[in-house]
Amino acid sequence: MTETSNTRCGLVAIVGRPNVGKSTLLNHLLEQKISITSRKPQTTRHRILGIKTGGDNQIIYVDTPGLHKAEKKAMNRIMNSTVSNVLDDVDVVLFLVDRLTFNEEDELVLERLQRVKVPVLLLINKCDRLDDRARLLPHIEKLSARRDFAEIIPLSALRGHNLDALERCVLNYLPEGPFLFPEDQVTDRSQRFLAAELIREKITRQLGDELPYEAAVEIEQFKREGNVTHVHALILVDKPGQKQIIIGHKGERLKAIGQAARLEMERSLDSKVMLNLWVKVKSGWSDDERALQSLN
Repeated sequence: MTETSNTRCGLVAIVGRPNVGKSTLLNHLLEQKISITSRKPQTTRHRILGIKTGGDNQIIYVDTPGLHKAEKKAMNRIMNSTVSNVLDDVDVVLFLVDRLTFNEEDELVLERLQRVKVPVLLLINKCDRLDDRARLLPHIEKLSARRDFAEIIPLSALRGHNLDALERCVLNYLPEGPFLFPEDQVTDRSQRFLAAELIREKITRQLGDELPYEAAVEIEQFKREGNVTHVHALILVDKPGQKQIIIGHKGERLKAIGQAARLEMERSLDSKVMLNLWVKVKSGWSDDERALQSLN
């Protein structure tokens, strides 16, 4: 099938400000979890491909970090640079916004999209939470005046509302061409990477208020023996006090993080998982560009 001239294949970037629902949208479009999520902004730090193949079509969704104004640390600069690089090499852009909100960070995304020549679809997320849907039409008209969007689609990423309509629109803009990935592949990321991301997700979800983003995960060992996967992971924090927060009283918090991550890894890997976690202080890791290349 990938050799015929009738196939369509293209890269579709999902962009927007932090915490607008990009990763949730990707996971629901793929009908499986590829990108980690939490209620905290900047959960996604990397470009992650989610591949959906059906019939003669292959859509390669590109989940991106949220664009944000502050670039105080190397991590923030790298995340913003990742978004800019993605926009240079895609066939369609999905610009996700939150209901009736359009703030300064949404403006920043819109500015970055000015140089984009490919179709941009505006997606208005969380429409299921609108108390008065009559307010949506004037909001759409206002946004329409800001840019000539190829389509404007109200939806709910979390509830799956209107995602079929979104996918039909995306297919209309896919270029003809051979598939870039095998038909059964769903992401470009390794199981090792996804394991590290799941650990970081559990840290963020359980300690987001106490530990705002100052944690990274490094997988030191990832080995499968029969139906058991052995994972040894190092959690890096910036300050000694953060180490104590993650470990918790008598190690209870670290144990809870490990248990939640292990259960999800077992579902994802379809194997029993033996997970060992350690916490280490590494000052300045989030402002070290070289170190960030090897960390989640």
